[in-house]
Amino acid sequence: MSREFADTNVIVYAFSTDPRTRIASSILKRGCQTSIQGLNEFVSVARRKLGMDWSEVDRALRAIGILCRQIHPIDNDTHRKAVTLAQNHNFHIYDALMLASALKSGCDTFYSEDLQHGLKIERQLQIINPFQ
Repeated sequence: MSREFADTNVIVYAFSTDPRTRIASSILKRGCQTSIQGLNEFVSVARRKLGMDWSEVDRALRAIGILCRQIHPIDNDTHRKAVTLAQNHNFHIYDALMLASALKSGCDTFYSEDLQHGLKIERQLQIINPFQ
């Protein structure tokens, strides 16, 4: 199983007409992991910024469910870990929820353009900006 985790921005770019679409799509096609938090954020951005109607959002979510081999839930342990990460690293709670899911799932790579490229979390999870 892939030990790569995709942040919401990677998922959004995979379903947009942005120049970063090709890179984002290739990450999803490798079978990366994500979390329910990423899907929730995707729905918000898809409706608000990408202008997708509900049927387009539904099709995209089904495609994400096929491409991302694992979609992790947010449970109390993940939430508690996220709060600790937010406190220790000054992350926004939504970013911390994604990172906590990636750590809990044993991932070693976290693809995001929103966080510090090269930062390693808990000597396990490396943040990589694939669009640099």
